[in-house]
Amino acid sequence: MKTIAIYHNKGGVGKTTTVVNLAAAFSKMGKRVLVIDLDSQANTTYATGLVKFADELFDDIKEKNILQVLTSEEFFSIPEVARRSVFTEPEIDVVPAHIDLMNAETDLLAIESSRLLLRTKLQDVRDNYDIVIIDTPPSLNLYARIALITADYLIIPSDLKPFANQGLNNVKNFVKNNNTYRKLLQIGEIRILGVLPTKISTNPRFVQHTLKTRIATIEERYKLPVFESIIYDREDLAKSLEQTQIIGLMDIPDPRSVFDYKPDCKAASEFNLLAEEVLSKIDSI
Repeated sequence: MKTIAIYHNKGGVGKTTTVVNLAAAFSKMGKRVLVIDLDSQANTTYATGLVKFADELFDDIKEKNILQVLTSEEFFSIPEVARRSVFTEPEIDVVPAHIDLMNAETDLLAIESSRLLLRTKLQDVRDNYDIVIIDTPPSLNLYARIALITADYLIIPSDLKPFANQGLNNVKNFVKNNNTYRKLLQIGEIRILGVLPTKISTNPRFVQHTLKTRIATIEERYKLPVFESIIYDREDLAKSLEQTQIIGLMDIPDPRSVFDYKPDCKAASEFNLLAEEVLSKIDSI
């Protein structure tokens, strides 16, 4: 079982889109996939179609989500909390997040074991999955720390714009601090697979000139590897996660992976190439 965190402390860089469609790509390749949402915004929980209620009174995620996994040593195992998601075929499992995570962070900070519970509970299901993908909050908070303590590998999605680039130093220092903590626990370091260009303009002039310069900046100034795969800002990619269905009088979110929305589109091909590159990088380490 390989565990991959998708993390950048800069928001709006396509993190959720990367998580759900990379998970779908692995599923299409025959991999058994688990996605874990560690962001209180719960965007991945929405994007994988687990929010089927239009009124918070009918919230069926509140009592079983990642928060319970992190607060109980004896109960709320991964199989108990994970839900089957049909946003892609074959289906994947998802441990959902909830907005309640926001208010729980202060209490969890006082519980040292909370940092390791997810890692421990994943060990109990290591024979159930081939790949685990962890979505993270765009911050340097406890939940991001838990992700980097739990994962074996790290992908840093970035639109390569100046603010995202400046945030890479924060990411590098955060990884370094967490690797120090992992070393104390005799856990091997998390491996950075690379910066993944995301939400990239398809403008030909930009692609031919500016993009190359921005990629070179990451490699030269920040000393980070960059994926050969590029996820461009495409209409099909956005529309796939905006699908809805009518149930009675309610318009309920019904997102689809880009593969299930339009399997022959360019975005699907890009995510296929990314999945192959990720596996190749993991195998080479």
